[in-house]
Amino acid sequence: MAGDLANVVAFPNLLRDCRRGRRLSQLDLAVEAEVSQRHLSFLESGRARPSREMVLQLAQALDLPLRERNRLLQSAGYAGVFPQRKLETVDMGPVRQALERLIRHHEPYPAVVVDRAWNLFMVNESVGRVFGLLGDLDEIYKRVCGDGPRNVLKLTFHPQGLQPYIANFAEIGSQLLARTAREALEHPEVQAVLDEVLSYPGIPARWRVQEVHPLPLPVLPTEFRVGPVSLKLFSMLTTFGTPQDITTDELRVESFYPADAASEALLRQLGGPR
Repeated sequence: MAGDLANVVAFPNLLRDCRRGRRLSQLDLAVEAEVSQRHLSFLESGRARPSREMVLQLAQALDLPLRERNRLLQSAGYAGVFPQRKLETVDMGPVRQALERLIRHHEPYPAVVVDRAWNLFMVNESVGRVFGLLGDLDEIYKRVCGDGPRNVLKLTFHPQGLQPYIANFAEIGSQLLARTAREALEHPEVQAVLDEVLSYPGIPARWRVQEVHPLPLPVLPTEFRVGPVSLKLFSMLTTFGTPQDITTDELRVESFYPADAASEALLRQLGGPR
């Protein structure tokens, strides 16, 4: 009985939060989910209890990540349907091999595999060569992340990480944190990392809001500068198209590309003969 009463409150609140987080009206969601606005209103007020199929239908219409679809199901009193396998398991072999092949073929440019909270899973050899210009990466990660998971967002913003080497940090930082703040609406783990990063010295909380400035380039590159060496990189994110597992849904490849000819030449020089 106590569980049923909790679900009466939990599901309507979570559904409403998910809808508002996407800036959808009840009518917008009702049309997308192909249900009546009246029925949706009853679900959000707790006057009606959803079926398992209705929860999945609403989650699909909201385009929720798989982890959040499980959470929405559980809030309504149903078991989650999407598994979460470790990347090292046999079932994840094809996924792991695809990721390894993708980042290996990206040489001599850097590429990393991270989850949505920016925890590091894989890197190609170029990452060590390029970012090794800044010092011993193992030591840098130790200073930034301690004994916890290696985290690329923390590495980027920490004053003992990459921050001192990013020449255009004010531009990059505000945009990256604004994007992370949007993702944090759906991922508590992302919110925890964001809160920690915002506590670093010199990081203003207003960076949660993206400030758009006209630029002459189609993307905003990050400029790393170590002494006389300058390296400008922009990145592209790759995700799986039809994930049915939480781990697969949350993994993404960040591939870095040179933003100018000098950076291209430097990356190829560091990569050696091919």
